[in-house]
Amino acid sequence: MTHSPHAITGRFAPSPTGALHTGSLAAAVGSWLSARSAGGRWLLRIDDLDAPRQVAGMSDDILRTLECFGLLWDGDITWQSRHRDAYAQAFERLNRQGLIYPCGCSRKEIAQAASAPHPEDDAIPYPESCRDGMRPGGAIRSWRVRVADEETCFDDLRRGYVCQNLAMGCGDFVLRRGDGEFAYQLAVVVDDALTGVTQVVRGDDLLSSTPRQIYLQRLLGLPQPAYCHLPLVTGPGGSKLSKRDNLVSHHLGNWNGREGELLLEVLRFLGQAPQHGLTGASCGEILQWGVSHFDATRIPIMGGALHIS
Repeated sequence: MTHSPHAITGRFAPSPTGALHTGSLAAAVGSWLSARSAGGRWLLRIDDLDAPRQVAGMSDDILRTLECFGLLWDGDITWQSRHRDAYAQAFERLNRQGLIYPCGCSRKEIAQAASAPHPEDDAIPYPESCRDGMRPGGAIRSWRVRVADEETCFDDLRRGYVCQNLAMGCGDFVLRRGDGEFAYQLAVVVDDALTGVTQVVRGDDLLSSTPRQIYLQRLLGLPQPAYCHLPLVTGPGGSKLSKRDNLVSHHLGNWNGREGELLLEVLRFLGQAPQHGLTGASCGEILQWGVSHFDATRIPIMGGALHIS
């Protein structure tokens, strides 16, 4: 397929800290269909910066699982762990502008200084304890970026107009840990720019991170992708899925031969209405139907459980 330079480039970026679950599969399907239905590309990135939490062999399991469901990607897979030089360049650019400072605060100290957790994502707003300098003799625990006391807003393709005042919502947030490892917020912004991502479709659990990422994009002069945050698949009683819930794994083989059944249910969860004639169809046939009929305006506001047996 020949792609226009203005075609959508979407991506899926799992972390190899556990097998995919039904929630991550729904995010992958939503992202894949959104890009493919517009004649665009779909990239795959493995977010493997957090080495201590990674599970051996899980990257390969994620890749094989996506293939089992027909979710094939374009081009080479990218790996966050290979982009550290690019993160360092972005970090130094912000540092030269005087936008970064060292922080010696522990999580316990921040919790004691803050009045209340943030209502959206349970983050504790940083109280700016080190903004004007660390206490003498303190060890650097992180490097933070200064945020402005103003709203950062964007149009979400599903949620509509979303705004957050970063100073009140999260405060100056971490870009690099004291051990030198770069934080997710900086890494994902640089990664998306490096690979030409123009559309980010992911779960509602990452909605509160988006204003931070847009803030960094603006500071670094990077293009801002379009964002769409999908409803979350929940566990029993509406609880959030964990890495141990509703696993979808090539290695476990728990969906061997039934991938199409689950794929149809994911389409229904995303508000699409697959034809009854697709029962028993291959994943390729189901996804092709999805490409031809995908309608983002049908994605529901509320999430819920996937009705699977």
